[in-house]
Amino acid sequence: MSEFLRDYLTVAIFAALAAALLAAVLGLGRLIRPVKPQGDKYVSYESGVDAVGDGWAQTPIRYYVFALLFVMFDVEAVFIFPWATRLEAYGWFGAVEMLVFIAILALGLLYAWRKKVLRWI
Repeated sequence: MSEFLRDYLTVAIFAALAAALLAAVLGLGRLIRPVKPQGDKYVSYESGVDAVGDGWAQTPIRYYVFALLFVMFDVEAVFIFPWATRLEAYGWFGAVEMLVFIAILALGLLYAWRKKVLRWI
C-alpha cells in the first residue's frame, strides 16, 4: 500500500473511531437519562420572555440591528489582529489600507449612532 493511501486510511480510521465514540456517548446518554414528560417542556420560550397569545411575538428590529453591528465589529477584530502582528512586513501601504478599513467601519458606526440604533431603550 502506498504512503498516500496509508495517510488517508489513518484519517478514515480516526473518523470511524470518532463516529463510534459519538454514537456510544449519545446511546449511553439515552439509556441513563431520566424520562419525565411534562407539558411545560414544549411551551415556546425565547430570550427569557414567555410567549404571549398564539406563541409568536414580534421582536423590535433594533435588537437584530444591534446584533448585526456586534458581528460587524467582531469581524473587524478578526481582520485587525493578523494585520497588527505583521505590520512591519506590510509597511506604509498596509498602514494606509488599514486606516481606510477602520475609516469605513467608523462611518458605519457613525451612521448607526446618528440613526439612534445604539440606544437600547
